[in-house]
Amino acid sequence: MVWSWRFEKADGTETTPAVEPEEFTTQGDAESWIGEVWKELLDGGAERVTLFEDDTKIYEMSLSAAAEA
Repeated sequence: MVWSWRFEKADGTETTPAVEPEEFTTQGDAESWIGEVWKELLDGGAERVTLFEDDTKIYEMSLSAAAEA
C-alpha cells in the first residue's frame, strides 16, 4: 500500500506542491507530513489536498480552512 496526496488550486485543478511529498507507507505518516507542511503548501498555491490509498480516495480537505482555525 502506498499513501499519497493530490494537491489542487481553489478551482479544483491539480497543482505542483511547494514541498515535494514523500512516498508514505502508512496513513499516519502521510497525515503527519501534511500537518507539518500545510502552511508552506498553502503559501505555494495549493488550496485543497486529497489523500489516496493506492488509487482509492480516502478524504479531501481545505488547507485554507486550516489557516482560519
